[in-house]
Amino acid sequence: MKRKYAILAGTVVALAAGGAGVAQAVGGDDAEESVTGPAAERAIAASLAITRGGTANSVERDSEDGATWEVEVTRADGSTVDVRLDAGYELVVVEGDTERADESE
Repeated sequence: MKRKYAILAGTVVALAAGGAGVAQAVGGDDAEESVTGPAAERAIAASLAITRGGTANSVERDSEDGATWEVEVTRADGSTVDVRLDAGYELVVVEGDTERADESE
């Protein structure tokens, strides 16, 4: 009987952990995980064309300002911007990276 409860408890714990992992992978408004793959590469290419070069530091899925993608780019002058793109990799907005500004204060 104890074994049945131990298996049941283990299953519940595994399902809860798996559910948390799925929630993290799917993300929400606060999810800021880097994305890789062909779609991310296309977002990088579009962002570097918009900023006329630089270095892409990260690519994330985004929902701010109606965007689908956010690419953080460090320009040749050392400034860092967030390039937000829609689902068609078209420009939504380019903003100064406020997180970097906050870190330097």
